[in-house]
Amino acid sequence: MQDWIVKIAGLRFDHPFSLMIPYSKQDLTDRDISEVTRVLKSDLITQGPEVQLFEDALKAEFSVGHAVACSSGTAALHLSYAALGVDSQSIGIVPAITFSATANAFRYLGAQVRFCDINPQTGLICLESLESILGELPVADAPCPGIITPVSFAGLIAPLSSVQKLADSIGFKTVEDASHSPGAFSSSGAPLERSCSSIHTEAACVSFHPVKHICCGEGGVVLTNNQKLATIARHLRSHGIERPNDDNHETPWYYQQNELGWNYRLTDIQSALGRSQLERLADQLKLRRKIAGRYEKALREYPFNESLMAPPLEEGHSWHLYIIRFKEPTMRDKAHKYLKSEGILTQVHYVPLYRHPYYENMYGKIRLPGAEKFYQSCLSIPMFPNLSEKDQDHVINSLKHFCLNS
Repeated sequence: MQDWIVKIAGLRFDHPFSLMIPYSKQDLTDRDISEVTRVLKSDLITQGPEVQLFEDALKAEFSVGHAVACSSGTAALHLSYAALGVDSQSIGIVPAITFSATANAFRYLGAQVRFCDINPQTGLICLESLESILGELPVADAPCPGIITPVSFAGLIAPLSSVQKLADSIGFKTVEDASHSPGAFSSSGAPLERSCSSIHTEAACVSFHPVKHICCGEGGVVLTNNQKLATIARHLRSHGIERPNDDNHETPWYYQQNELGWNYRLTDIQSALGRSQLERLADQLKLRRKIAGRYEKALREYPFNESLMAPPLEEGHSWHLYIIRFKEPTMRDKAHKYLKSEGILTQVHYVPLYRHPYYENMYGKIRLPGAEKFYQSCLSIPMFPNLSEKDQDHVINSLKHFCLNS
């Protein structure tokens, strides 16, 4: 096979593949493109009837009472926190291993953030650490509202019912960051727990970024069974402006701004794409689980079992990410560089939030043992529905070569 030379970010890599294999990417079909084209040819392309249709489809898919579509997963978190009354007197508790938005949305509202440790085996919020943090907040002095945001990380559902019980003990609320986990569930307890269902939370927030399960280009949604929360979030996503709902109103053109909201609207173009993607969610989950199964089968054997650990192959895992962890931390960065030289792009999910200069300058130097152990060893290797067996085999064989020669 002809050797190709690929240049990325000014670096040069020689390998027998014409394209780099990303750690994740969108999967777009002709139907997706056709739906977007249909809306582009219509009279309305911003916030029109397609948004409502998408919201209705999301409500049906996740069996919730309300879906408030918005411009990003970050916006969904911000709207949820704001609708629950978070302000400068509030405290938001987030796992240290998550994307910045989980915590940033609290800071947008002036709230203080506490970082909870994680289970280094799963990446999920550590209940013992959470209980310890809550124990430092006397019930009488606990800020109202206080919010805990468990993250269903990489596609593995967080222990939502257990977090809810701890939250209830001190009068806190919970909001699931479900950006990684549409379709995830846990059958380990009774009854079965599902991500995005809002049974054990006030709301679940989902992202429609291209690497996520449902691609809108950008976008997000607040899923909730709390009518008041949905009403406020819907109001705040469009500047806090209200208009008459009655076409026979004496001044149907009239509108008024009652609160300081934001422009977090989703467009009809994005909604048409999202609805088309949503129709394929079940099939996409099957493909992700099949890819995870092929990885797991390969990685449990020599030489991988000498060098790294594969993630737990849970039945209800929705596999947004496939994160391996190296037993020797120094191997992680070497593997990242070696795989890149072989045309394979990987990523680290995530740098603990407390290590970022913004939060370190605010709260000082923090180090949590579970988060540090996970961060120092984790590497996300390619995982997306249209990853071919040929490309996956190239990932596996390259990783095998690295493990044998490191």
